[in-house]
Amino acid sequence: MAPAPANRSRLDHGWRMLQSAPGRYADPAAIPEDADWIAAKAPDTAAAALERAGRFDRDAPVDLDEFDHWWRCEFDAAAPQRLVFHGLATLAEIFVNGERRATGESMFAPMTLDLRENGRVRLDIAFRGMGPRLAVKTARARWRPRAVQPPSLRFLRATLIGRMPGWCPPIRAVGPYRAVELIDDGALQIDVVRALTRVEGRDGVVDVALRVNRDAVAIELSCAGARHRVAVRDGWASATLRIPDIALWWPHTHGAPVLHDLAATVEGREIALARLGFRTIQLDRGPDGKGFGLRVNGVPVFCRGANWISADIVALPGARADYAPWLTLARDAHMNMIRVPGSTLYEASDFYALCDELGLMVWQDFMFANLDYPANDADFRAAVWREAEAFVRRTQASPSLAVFCGGAEVAQQAAMLGLPRETWSNAIFDEDLPGVLQANRPGAVYVPNTPCFGDLPFTPEEGLCHYYGVSAYGRDFDDVRRSRVRFAPECLGFSHAPERDVPLEPGRAAIAQPIYGERIEGDTGAVWYFEDVRNAYLQRLYGVDPQTLRREDPARWLDLSRATTCEVATGLFAELRSPRSLAQGAMTLFFQDVAGPGAGWGVVDHRCEPKPVWHALRRAFRPLSVSIVDEGLNGLAIVAFNDGPHRRTLDLVFECLRDGEIPVLSARRGVTLEPHGVAELSSSDLAGGFFDASYAYRFGPPQHDVAIARLVDPATQEIVADAFFFPVGRGAARAPLGLDATAERLGDAVLLTLSTLRLAQNVRILAPGWRASDNWLHLAPRAPRRIVLQAVGDAPMPTRVAITALNGLDALELQP
Repeated sequence: MAPAPANRSRLDHGWRMLQSAPGRYADPAAIPEDADWIAAKAPDTAAAALERAGRFDRDAPVDLDEFDHWWRCEFDAAAPQRLVFHGLATLAEIFVNGERRATGESMFAPMTLDLRENGRVRLDIAFRGMGPRLAVKTARARWRPRAVQPPSLRFLRATLIGRMPGWCPPIRAVGPYRAVELIDDGALQIDVVRALTRVEGRDGVVDVALRVNRDAVAIELSCAGARHRVAVRDGWASATLRIPDIALWWPHTHGAPVLHDLAATVEGREIALARLGFRTIQLDRGPDGKGFGLRVNGVPVFCRGANWISADIVALPGARADYAPWLTLARDAHMNMIRVPGSTLYEASDFYALCDELGLMVWQDFMFANLDYPANDADFRAAVWREAEAFVRRTQASPSLAVFCGGAEVAQQAAMLGLPRETWSNAIFDEDLPGVLQANRPGAVYVPNTPCFGDLPFTPEEGLCHYYGVSAYGRDFDDVRRSRVRFAPECLGFSHAPERDVPLEPGRAAIAQPIYGERIEGDTGAVWYFEDVRNAYLQRLYGVDPQTLRREDPARWLDLSRATTCEVATGLFAELRSPRSLAQGAMTLFFQDVAGPGAGWGVVDHRCEPKPVWHALRRAFRPLSVSIVDEGLNGLAIVAFNDGPHRRTLDLVFECLRDGEIPVLSARRGVTLEPHGVAELSSSDLAGGFFDASYAYRFGPPQHDVAIARLVDPATQEIVADAFFFPVGRGAARAPLGLDATAERLGDAVLLTLSTLRLAQNVRILAPGWRASDNWLHLAPRAPRRIVLQAVGDAPMPTRVAITALNGLDALELQP
């Protein structure tokens, strides 16, 4: 498809940046010729420009609110033209040839400036320091937030990244963080104002409205084989295309994320307009009206994924290449939903385009979190409408956007402080934001806040909750069902240890201990930290005192820390996905670390390297998978899932081992999993009689120490998925296991074949620069596993592959 007419160009390069005291320069004329400008670009941030110049340390950031920052570039103009600023953070003044032409106070709403100049133009943008504005006393809020500082941020439309102590370093967003675009209004221009898709029976229907700067021109629209000719009248053209037997868009766990190109042929040129996906999404509140779930194309989908922050909190990048490594890891972990929380920022269009292509649904908060926003301020509400409308129109054609949410923890903040119900929401969430959606994306799933619904907005048994029963509150896995969790846009708050414990950046000292005391995350005001939470579960799972172990054997403590969050993630999602659970979705907090090195909330570290817990989640999220759930006196429930669109017939193998090697129970049964189906079998049924698989009756000592369920392809005998249950705990003692491995080159990859004589827990594969298709996995005896190693980037063939197991004295080294 040919590119669009060359009527748009980006002012990416040729910029300079100047940092100055606040208010020192009222306009460009006041800036002396010898001012200390540094190289910059657009999109860019002050922190990123200063970091490139060696003047900013992200580990010890200066407060950029206490400075003004100027951007300057020059270009040739030829009226009629427009400048479009897609994101200016935040208090911005725009000067053209020294004349102030516009001001802005929102980093979320684009700004447009008509140019009347011809010839050389000098463009200056002054970003005023927010410190003086934030220090001004304002009308008192109904509550004082704990998570956000300062409270006066409620009057400004700016990201809370860098402004939430406890989970993010104070790196302020300043500068033209999104593109600056020059549009030639003299050339042919087609703007897509509306591209709304729907599904009617087996047909796809798209309503298109175009704004065209030409009259008396014919346009032929095409999409998926359908064509329609329209005429432009008074600068507008509209049409409805109906496409028979349309291929639907699915989240990748449940089908193919099929996209279709919408194009216009004008004056002999084919112009790409949008990529469309046809799908239906309905909110399912369940038979009691208290649930929360999504049906995509009529099929219930268990939503699983993570909360997104940014590809880099210093630069706030927005290009496809910036997003691709991260979102590909989300897809590869079998996540099918990414949440963009209200404490972050609206991502650039390439983010949503990639989610469309990868089959990742997006839960999109509008940018509100924790604060008591001034809904009685008409100007503020008008700015919110412009901001929300710009975002919804920009992403209108994107099929990945599944849920729109007013914001994060606004209702929760008010309710937890004991304020009455009428304070939990306001007209912004109840009228304005749904009004924007009704006008621009009718039928979209909208919720006013997360968490919400219920007698208290954060009650797990109704609607949405931010579930930290398993993690911060130290509950056992079965608390998921006791609390009747319905849907958790946030869960699994842990300080996850990374795969590597020493930073690789040159010039930085290695860490004295394997975990990183200088950067421990916790809730504001709490006297405990999330490292404490992990240590508590470590002691519960492995029966050792973490503080003593850390002092005496820090490397062992770090390995157990890694394994702990793997095991907790596995156990939590086994409960959440169980057919006996009421839950219809859950997303971890967070997808990526905001800083490094060290442990953090992300399941991917700050280098975009998967942590051990990423592999555990990948297994827990598999579309074709098996899990084991403890049902107490009822034994064990073995649950097999098939989220995909095709029927699968597999063998289910169930066995219980004593001493990790001696079978005391073995059973094998064929199971047929229907498309988007689930099957549950009990250990008693598989055993054919009484066997205390869950060790609930405790008639004497336990007969086994591990129960294993495997889905096996009967044609190839390959293990498709497996699950492990430890009735008497995992233990921390190490012994010889008979761990063995072979390696062979497989084109550009390396194929490992792992085997063991005794159960090997949390087998770890280390190959610098290479990524294993599975890692930190349990390995059963007599069940060899094949693992593929792939290079990350241009890494050379590994010269050494190290393999260990958490409970083993074996240590293997291979040379592929």
